[in-house]
Amino acid sequence: MSANPRSWRWPHRPDRARSPLARSAFRPRLLRLSPWLAAAVVLAACSGPGADVTGTTQAPAAVGTLKSVAVVTHGSPGDAFWNVVKNGAESAGKDLGVRVEYNSSGDPTQQAKLIDNAVAQGVDGLVVSMANPDALKPSVEKAVAAGIPVVTINSGEAESVQFGALGHVGQSERMAGESAGKRLAAAGKHKMLCVIHEAGNVGANDRCAGATQGFGTATTLQVDINNPTDVQSRIKGALEADRSLDAVLTLNSQIAARAVDAVKESGSQATVATFDLNSDVVSAIRAGTLLFAVDQQQYEQGYLPVVMLKLYKSNLNSVGGGHPVQTGPAFVDKSNVEAIAALVGQGTR
Repeated sequence: MSANPRSWRWPHRPDRARSPLARSAFRPRLLRLSPWLAAAVVLAACSGPGADVTGTTQAPAAVGTLKSVAVVTHGSPGDAFWNVVKNGAESAGKDLGVRVEYNSSGDPTQQAKLIDNAVAQGVDGLVVSMANPDALKPSVEKAVAAGIPVVTINSGEAESVQFGALGHVGQSERMAGESAGKRLAAAGKHKMLCVIHEAGNVGANDRCAGATQGFGTATTLQVDINNPTDVQSRIKGALEADRSLDAVLTLNSQIAARAVDAVKESGSQATVATFDLNSDVVSAIRAGTLLFAVDQQQYEQGYLPVVMLKLYKSNLNSVGGGHPVQTGPAFVDKSNVEAIAALVGQGTR
């Protein structure tokens, strides 16, 4: 330390060390950083001291500017869940000054082509949901090989690092399923029907496996989300065929509404719970026909990856240390549905 006590004060009082011109240039720069720097602090908190961190090895990259991001998901057209993901990504783009283009397809082959198109266009960053990881692996690895940083979301947590992605944002589906199963068991239910709405979706399978582990006795039912009338008929048939079923867990908010109607039509006394939110789910929770919804906060799954890509492109930062950034599970039931309802209405929950 210097013998002169005044010589070390300038870091605490920058106005004494900087000219008026330097000070005027310094302050606006801080203001420009603040919208995404605050989000970065939230992300960093997900992997604090005490976390089981494995670490990641970043591919060499040049520091630059993130101008464009392609978001490619497996969402079905008109799915309220994926509309919220899209809203999150586009909001992040506006906040950070990044052009965001969203595309989706429930067909894994078509989704892979959308990823290939984004790579061919030379986007600066890529966000991908991987419900069918094997089908997307060549396309994701091609993007990584081309020097395009990739963040995976929602599905494909186990394969994310293996495929070379920068990180993953979502909820652990098996953990969320286990929590949902435990809640239904705590409600006094004894036999559960878990409804899978997309064949081959690894996340859906993990949800049911976790729910079975948390609940105890369960059976699964495969339906097709693209045929809602048949979905309702199949659930009704399962309830009529086995009157001992007293709990129904759906994995999608659109399927939840069909399950509620199926319970009513079949004369069953089964309790319905679901994953994910939409306005119908909010109404059903209010009415008492739906016990709870597992909320994975999908707005964050759209917003946070754009922040991660911005930080990586401009400062070579990574988040998570090889572990996913968890956005759930959160639970919505009668105790908090009124606080959440307005947010669902505005497309952010």
